[in-house]
Amino acid sequence: MKRFDLSGKRALVTGATHGLGMAMAEGLAEAGATLIVNGHSSRQRLDAAVEHYREQGFEAHGYLFDVTDPDAVEAAVARIEAEVGPIDILINNAGIIKRIPLLEMSLADWEAVIRTDLTGAFVMARAVVPGMIRRGGGKVINICSMMSELGRDSVGAYAAAKGGLKMLTRAMATEWARHNVQVNGIGPGYFATEQTAPLRTPGHPFNDFILSRTPAGRWGVPEDLKGAAIFLASPASDFVNGQVLYVDGGILATLGRPIEG
Repeated sequence: MKRFDLSGKRALVTGATHGLGMAMAEGLAEAGATLIVNGHSSRQRLDAAVEHYREQGFEAHGYLFDVTDPDAVEAAVARIEAEVGPIDILINNAGIIKRIPLLEMSLADWEAVIRTDLTGAFVMARAVVPGMIRRGGGKVINICSMMSELGRDSVGAYAAAKGGLKMLTRAMATEWARHNVQVNGIGPGYFATEQTAPLRTPGHPFNDFILSRTPAGRWGVPEDLKGAAIFLASPASDFVNGQVLYVDGGILATLGRPIEG
């Protein structure tokens, strides 16, 4: 058995039209998986992402649907399995964040974050996992966060959702391990993405804080997530269940960056 080989596997990655979701999808494709890419807001963006994957020589298919809409999810999963084949790997990556202090946050904003970041993973798994169980196994990877462990000003809804997703991961693992379905999480640290570009300029207080707080002394790059995704999607992790693998350069391991020298 080739422990890290995903040849012949089909991987559905939600929110994989850009950023960290795209990097993880690329990692799975590099290991041999066929990609099924989900987007929500823009057909144009989804088509551009699929073309990006295909230009690299990967087999990729795009499907536009909202992970929080149970009817749309059920219809999409049925269509995917009819057109592409059974889903062997599910990465629940789709998510949003609203940076609003809790006492200023509307109920609508709170519910939007919880619905996308937590309920969406439940809706997706409920549609995909029965097929995995019928076929004798599968892999589910929920994209958690350091906010699954820590709080931070102005992201209370996100922290609540990601903390819940950590526990949902454990609950899923508990219920489905007997069916040879492994459910684990990945918790990214602070990564250099389009969204964080304004914060990463030299001298910016937040940039200085992250560099000083991270033992590795740098921001993560999207490629840093590929290995974790491949591991948790592959036979190498067949007895790993209910865990969250934090890819954070060591932030959660320490109170601060070790003193040099």
